Amino acid sequence: MRYSLLLVEDDPNLGFVVKDNLQQSGFDVELKTDGKTGYETFMQNKFDLCLLDVMLPEKDGFSLAQDIRKSNKKVPIIFLTAKSMELDRVKGFKIGGDDYITKPFSMEELILRIKVILKRAYSVDEEEKESYTIGEYQFKPKSLELIHPSVKKTLTKKEAELLRLLCINRNTVLERETALKVVWGEDDYFLGRSMDVFISKLRKYLKADSSIKIINVHGVGFKLEVN
Repeated sequence: MRYSLLLVEDDPNLGFVVKDNLQQSGFDVELKTDGKTGYETFMQNKFDLCLLDVMLPEKDGFSLAQDIRKSNKKVPIIFLTAKSMELDRVKGFKIGGDDYITKPFSMEELILRIKVILKRAYSVDEEEKESYTIGEYQFKPKSLELIHPSVKKTLTKKEAELLRLLCINRNTVLERETALKVVWGEDDYFLGRSMDVFISKLRKYLKADSSIKIINVHGVGFKLEVN
């Protein structure tokens, strides 16, 4: 499936670079430079995800997101901004944003975040969104349940989100940086140590099935393997 993205960014150089990199990664991208035109374009076309700069002329990114949410409750929205204040992050998520990335950012990180969110939003199998089969386990992200014939465990939200990312990337490496950004909101050494503890907990929860392994790929990330 080839996804269609709406990019609204008023910096012409950054807009060109982001659009070019996303197109090279297999996305169709429509670039607009102000919030008003961005909204008109969204209403006239079907997009699978929106990338919105916060500081836009005509209509700022938060207002644009609010207008988009009035007509479409589900389309994923990622905010791009030079702001990093906590209040702005909270406001973005309250409006209905799915992610928030602060400039300057690496294109690799942006593309990874986009892919994670698209996989979560547009699973080929609708039921896969509700439940994942991991060996003998059934994992239900929304209810935070990890169910084995012999035991049922209720996960914390962060445990469930981390396990969901591992499921999405099953048999491929989930990069540490991506997991930290998606689950904890930032890549930090101490948060990384915390994530290692969460990985150890998940291994413990899954130990009833010896065919399941969460492998540490040194210096890169983790891989969920089910034999």
